[in-house]
Amino acid sequence: MTTRTLAVVSAGLSTPSSTRLLADRLAAATVAALRERGEDATVEVVELREHARDLADAFVTGFPNAALRAAVETVTGADAVLAVTPVFTASYSGLFKSFVDVLEEDALTGKPVLLAATAGTARHSLVLEHAMRPLFSFLRAVTVPTAVFAASEDWAGGDGGELGRRITRAAGELADVVTGRPASARPADPFADVPSFEDLLRGQA
Repeated sequence: MTTRTLAVVSAGLSTPSSTRLLADRLAAATVAALRERGEDATVEVVELREHARDLADAFVTGFPNAALRAAVETVTGADAVLAVTPVFTASYSGLFKSFVDVLEEDALTGKPVLLAATAGTARHSLVLEHAMRPLFSFLRAVTVPTAVFAASEDWAGGDGGELGRRITRAAGELADVVTGRPASARPADPFADVPSFEDLLRGQA
């Protein structure tokens, strides 16, 4: 049985967060959909709130540290990505965009991606189409047709409500794309031979 790797990118800021809750439900539904298609799956979660300082350091120094490199490799080496962000000021969060900005330009080319977002009101639901989908189209990722938005009132319906149905549909679409592709191999670390910032400073002494 082929085992696929799903990378979940969650940009929620609180603990717990509705963003992580949605990410977990999407991951569980995708694992179930893959098993229905005769394949197994493992899930690796990248919780961006844990890398907020790492991202700031990477922008200042130009070099991601070991923890951030591992997070990037988790995403770029996965067979599919579930990208989930809260909505801030009618768009994806700055933390979410910062992580995308440290990826190589072609890191997600051809990668199946499921898009999702959370907010307090359904008025922000178009963020999936006017902000997130164009972003991942620029990165040449393969986004599945159904994107999932969860407002505060959506959680009341449980698995049998409209949110549950959207999650199931999107997970099935992602599973269909993934099973039609060969399993991914972990990419070579592009920073393996790059000296550390401390070594560079010592070299100037």
